[in-house]
Amino acid sequence: MSGSPFQFTRRRVVMAAVAVTSTVASLGTVPALAADGPYPNRPITLVVPYPPGGSNDVFARQIAKEIGDVLKQPVIVDNRPGASGNTGTAMVAKAAPDGYTLVAVSSSMTTNAAVQPKMPFDPVKNLAPIAMFAKGPMVVAVNNEFPASTPAELVKMIKANPNKFNYATSGTGSVNHMATEYLRSMVPGFEITHVPYKGQGPAVTDVIGNQVQMLISSGPSLLPMVRAGKLKAIGITSLGKSEIAPDLTPMATAVPGYEFALWWGMLAPAGTPAEIVNKLNAAVNQALAKPEIKAQFLKEGAIASPITPAQFAEVVKGDVERWKKLAKERNIVAD
Repeated sequence: MSGSPFQFTRRRVVMAAVAVTSTVASLGTVPALAADGPYPNRPITLVVPYPPGGSNDVFARQIAKEIGDVLKQPVIVDNRPGASGNTGTAMVAKAAPDGYTLVAVSSSMTTNAAVQPKMPFDPVKNLAPIAMFAKGPMVVAVNNEFPASTPAELVKMIKANPNKFNYATSGTGSVNHMATEYLRSMVPGFEITHVPYKGQGPAVTDVIGNQVQMLISSGPSLLPMVRAGKLKAIGITSLGKSEIAPDLTPMATAVPGYEFALWWGMLAPAGTPAEIVNKLNAAVNQALAKPEIKAQFLKEGAIASPITPAQFAEVVKGDVERWKKLAKERNIVAD
């Protein structure tokens, strides 16, 4: 015999080890996903790039709880405000694309990209859309002393009195600024002066006080003031009647095609594996199907809007292109 049983056994072990090493080498680096086990196997952080209490924060916390239950891992909401939402969003854009650091944003991310020449991230290239939470139209409101009460009357009044009236926004390049300039771009002769404020609160206060006559903003920001008799609602920015305020007339009745919708959703760093994106999308959409979630969102002036990651990506890309074009045409540059 050429060797003992022990020698044969040792030779087989060595050969097996060589075979395994060769196989691993041929595959390259083993993905972290495989090494860590099925996703997710540890807590997920959902960054909200705004202070607590706003719509982004409210929706993020509702969704975080729901998808945490589905995924069997806690989803921790982490508020990282600053630079109109750019601070927290940039942090996520630069995070590891492993599905454990996500961001909850709104359509203001796309208007920021349109008017800010030096964004710390590219919303199309550096982020991977996962799921939309909700969409909601905006409300067009005026001071109670303003003579117009309908979309048609508003358009007629502004055109008959160019630059006599003012409109408020929460800042240059903000969502309500872009919504108003978009309206102006569709109505020749709709000349009204922009008065930017540092935030939504002061803008609403001055419209109520008639220092400024008009404001376009979210339903939750304006409808309580309308119902309290402090403001007058002219119309809504959906193409047709909206669930959030079925009594309001669409601005599109006077300005055909005019529509401006806010949206809220979840994104991950670019490069996040498709299987993780799809798993998160399914978890969010499962939550959005619940009647209680739909009802909660409706109270916040939004309609639960489950879509695919690809559809959400088209929304983000389309909005960035649309508002960049508008900003160039209207010469809108952030302060």
